[in-house]
Amino acid sequence: MIASLRGQLEATGENTVVLDVGGVGYLVHVSGRTLGALPALGQTVALYTRMIVREDDVALYGFASSDERELFATLLTASGVGPRTAMAALGVFAPETLRTAIASGDADALMRIPGIGRKT
Repeated sequence: MIASLRGQLEATGENTVVLDVGGVGYLVHVSGRTLGALPALGQTVALYTRMIVREDDVALYGFASSDERELFATLLTASGVGPRTAMAALGVFAPETLRTAIASGDADALMRIPGIGRKT
């Protein structure tokens, strides 16, 4: 498991970054919130990561804090919530705000997350 990466920010895309760590470029999926907080290209970046292995894919997900990474892991345990939806949730809400919305059952707030409807 890859728990964190520290390297030079080589490229950014739509909710992805490429980090050069010792000459190896890692493609890391990030939330819009994390992407917006990153420094300029060429600067050093540290991300907490979660690696998800599926039969047809291996993906790294990156987070600005360990709190975000833990919340991501928790969200994945919910029925109907996969990595894409969990990342979308972290892009819409800060971790503490998302926890509050979930704990209070605020369906209207949660439905602002792409991929989340009343049923989910």
